[in-house]
Amino acid sequence: MTISISADLAVDLKQTRVLIVGAGFAGIGMAIQLRAAGIEDFVILERGTAAGGTWRDNNYPGCACDVPSPLYSFSFEPNPHWSHVYANQAEIQAYLCHCIEKYQLATHFRYGECMVSARYDDACALWRVTTLAGAHYEAKVLITATGGLSSPEIPNLPGRAQFSGTSFHSARWNHACDLHGKRVAVIGTGASAIQFLPQIATQAAHVDLYQRSAAWVLPKRNRAISRVERSFYHRFPRLQQFARMLIYGRLEARALSLVFWPQLLRVAELLAARHLRREIEDPALRAQLTPDYRIGCKRILISDDFYPALARPNVSVVTSGIRGLTAAGIVDDDGVERPADVIIYGTGFKVQAPVRSGVLIGRGGLDLSTAWRDGAQAYLGMSIAGFPNFFMLTGPNSGIGHSSLLLMIEAQVQYVVSALQTMTRLGLRAAEVRPEVQAQYNETLQRRARGAVWASGCKSWYLDSNGRNTTMWPGFTFVYRYKTRTFKHCDYLTEPA
Repeated sequence: MTISISADLAVDLKQTRVLIVGAGFAGIGMAIQLRAAGIEDFVILERGTAAGGTWRDNNYPGCACDVPSPLYSFSFEPNPHWSHVYANQAEIQAYLCHCIEKYQLATHFRYGECMVSARYDDACALWRVTTLAGAHYEAKVLITATGGLSSPEIPNLPGRAQFSGTSFHSARWNHACDLHGKRVAVIGTGASAIQFLPQIATQAAHVDLYQRSAAWVLPKRNRAISRVERSFYHRFPRLQQFARMLIYGRLEARALSLVFWPQLLRVAELLAARHLRREIEDPALRAQLTPDYRIGCKRILISDDFYPALARPNVSVVTSGIRGLTAAGIVDDDGVERPADVIIYGTGFKVQAPVRSGVLIGRGGLDLSTAWRDGAQAYLGMSIAGFPNFFMLTGPNSGIGHSSLLLMIEAQVQYVVSALQTMTRLGLRAAEVRPEVQAQYNETLQRRARGAVWASGCKSWYLDSNGRNTTMWPGFTFVYRYKTRTFKHCDYLTEPA
């Protein structure tokens, strides 16, 4: 369809009922359940050249999941072929590709299409979306599934542009860069760094790890899943379902300490301290690696090889901070310059970055950057007042620190499908969460979050600049699933078709 929007400009307009932005677990899960509900008129925009989201982008050495693999897969699509208790990046990416093929989603993808703006047309009750490639889409419902771990964070250190060596972020790994015999500087000690550092430490001549704050690390205890186990899972799917239920129960119990009784975390601190003592003999290094905050306040890390890597003679931990970069390396806050051939940023993602103006415009021209001026919030982590027919998967306060995010994603996907079915059944052309419903929901949520461990005093990406938790769900996943089991149109302002 071609429409004229000016005397000398024509736009090729693509129309669809549902437009999904992002092709990671959330986007793929959403697409699968749309098809299961008989909804075929949908398009998935993906800025990359392949699906997979974070599991496509994060392909650094040693990349793996920190949730047991039976729980890190869709409940409706178990995988009996996982090779380890904790699946690696290649296996997870392959699993997602398998889902795309099995559920026949390929024709719905539009690769290389990065959404740059979406504006709601009040008169027509439609979303008008423009991509970086210049494509234009018109959709009745807009669903974003871009996730919080999609835009790498690289600190703007003084002199960064002067560095003459090779530098890259862990989520944009430069596989052409040979680290053998090189002096490598690693900035950051988060979930990615503790996985790739042991891999590169065996190659590099020397590694300097720049640590802003020590992390709490528990043993991972990863192991291979034997062929016999895999064979049993394949022949008797209920066995794997039972294993998944056991893992779910064990992980769900963690919410008791993270959310409701943080004093119980003392036990986890003792286990982490024992792990540190066993792996690090040098008392000075051990002191450097001992956190000064309550375990769980920041993301808890699990690893069996991080501490042994730090104990290697060719690895140094630098805790004095970074003053800036030079052409030859990094200068710390004490004025000591350490040479580097390669700098790798393990500095995480822009989870708390402000929403750019003009990206998402709702009813009456309301910009999301304005709506979230005092902090991000949504109803059930998905619906935002002022933005009709819009759902944000893995939105504000739907992250979890104790179990698998896929549990939350599946709950959200089911809720969105319920919303679309309800709108069709009632003949609604638009549904927008009531402002008072959203306000009451978030008031209750924030009150509960104030007692959780994430509010115990440390600085983390869970909190915004005002110290408000806009990321984590303060409760059990089964409670969230109960709240999202059906779409309640009475919570929404609706317009008949």
